[in-house]
This record gives sequence, C-alpha cells and structure tokens, in this order.
Amino acid sequence: MGLAPFFCFCLLEKYSPLDAELNQLLAPVIADLGLELVGIEFAQSGGGSLLRVYIDEPERGVSIEDCERASREISALLDVHDPVAGRYTLEVSSPGLERPLFTTDHFERFLGQQVKIGVNLPIDGRRRFQGRIEAVEGDRITIEQDGKPVAIAHANIAKARLVPDYVALGLAPAPREGGKKPAGPGPRKTKS
Repeated sequence: MGLAPFFCFCLLEKYSPLDAELNQLLAPVIADLGLELVGIEFAQSGGGSLLRVYIDEPERGVSIEDCERASREISALLDVHDPVAGRYTLEVSSPGLERPLFTTDHFERFLGQQVKIGVNLPIDGRRRFQGRIEAVEGDRITIEQDGKPVAIAHANIAKARLVPDYVALGLAPAPREGGKKPAGPGPRKTKS
C-alpha cells in the first residue's frame, strides 16, 4: 500500500478572533447547563448577522428545552459582554443529523463515518471532498475520496459536516436491486 498524499497549507488562523472570544465566553456557561458547546458559526450580511451556537448532550441528545435554556443564558451573557458588533440574530441549535465538525476531536469521535469537507485552499484543484474519515493524526484528517486517501490539514478546512446514512436510519427507502431508483410516473407528454 502506498503512502497517502499529505497536503499542508499554513493559514494564520482557522477561526477569527471573534470565534475564539465567543468560544471562551460561552463554553463555561453551556457546560454549567450540563451541555457541550459543539461550535459556533457567525455569518455576516447587510441586513443583520446570524450567530448560530450548536449545543449537544451526547448521552440523550438535545431537547427544545435545552435550546431554550441555553439561549436565555447566552443572550444574557452577550448583553453584558457585547462581543458582536451590530445587529444579529442568535440561534441555538442541536447539531442535527448533518452534524458540523469543528475540531480534530470531532473528526476522531466520528472515525469511519462519511463526511463532506470544504477547504479554504484547493487541494489538487478541488475545494470539496466527500468520503469516509479514515484517520486523525495531529492536525491532519485523512478521508477516503473515490477510493484514495486524501489528507487535509485541519487549518485548511472551511466547513465540515457528517453525511448521515438516511437508509440505515430508516428515513429513506433502500435502493432497488441493480442500483436503480424506484420507478416513478415519468415525464408527461403534452400536446401543443
């Protein structure tokens, strides 16, 4: 077996100073509620920004009540410290089935699962990858893309999400034999 290609791109920071400040500010409050801070996404736009905070409770999952409690605590904390300039909407959410992966620990936790990754700097001309998480070694995540290992530096990852197996979860029908999709009504012919 050959060696996996290794691509390393050095970026100054994976997260902005605001991300780091928000993580440091919010993690203890969320932990006090018995929850885990999965990660934070901050999207700016002209009409107002969106601050999305993902929380989890690994043993039982997150309930609506958990999100409401966390939202009240986070809102109060942000009102006092005011780290986000301008208008924004706070959204507190569970990670869901298409769980975002923010840290190397997240990738390690989900070894063997399918993931979609978008990178900041292209690797062999590609910016999007999808495959099974094969290994996490230091700052390097290796996935299997089209039968070949691809190593991606964590600092180069712009966004990563799990790709759930909806068939295994019972949320989609199993493919028919031969890989064909179930037959549908097909296109209709119309007279002009």
